[in-house]
Amino acid sequence: MLISKQIETVVRELAAAARLQAGQLLVIGCSTSEVAGQKIGTSGTSATAEAIYAGIEAVRAEIGFHPVFQCCEHLNRALVIERAAAERYGLEVVAAVPVAKAGGSMAAYAYRTLPDACLVESVQAHAGIDIGDTFIGMHLRRVAVPLRPTIRSIGEAHLTMAYTRPKLIGGERAVYGLEDNQRSC
Repeated sequence: MLISKQIETVVRELAAAARLQAGQLLVIGCSTSEVAGQKIGTSGTSATAEAIYAGIEAVRAEIGFHPVFQCCEHLNRALVIERAAAERYGLEVVAAVPVAKAGGSMAAYAYRTLPDACLVESVQAHAGIDIGDTFIGMHLRRVAVPLRPTIRSIGEAHLTMAYTRPKLIGGERAVYGLEDNQRSC
């Protein structure tokens, strides 16, 4: 199966499990080197990034979530995001331009492809995909729920996914949902 189709499949699975909605954030961490079977940060390619982006874009076009692409450690795991989304979420824009050797091939490709892209230091995304063990957890909301995809690797890269849910607060008396007949007071 082509990389773009694999990505489209797993993004659809995650979107369904997360009940991802228009305007929500999906963080993507990706090592295109790992996809190619190489050590992270050594052999990234824009062709692989393009295929991954295409799979994400196919689902984004239908749902309307905001993709957020994590840079590598050389840019302190900053994130590529559309400026309108950064403004919507009140995120502070930082000054850097990701390139293959400082940011990674995926982030560099996204920066050049997303409309009016900018860089921010952190987000609290509603869901995330990690291709190649790039560690996206710092960019997810506080309660992350792992999701086991039907496809466990993209190329040679290990794949993990998670979505988030609100914290459950309270104790044994807490109620977390209303029955239909309890909706009006």
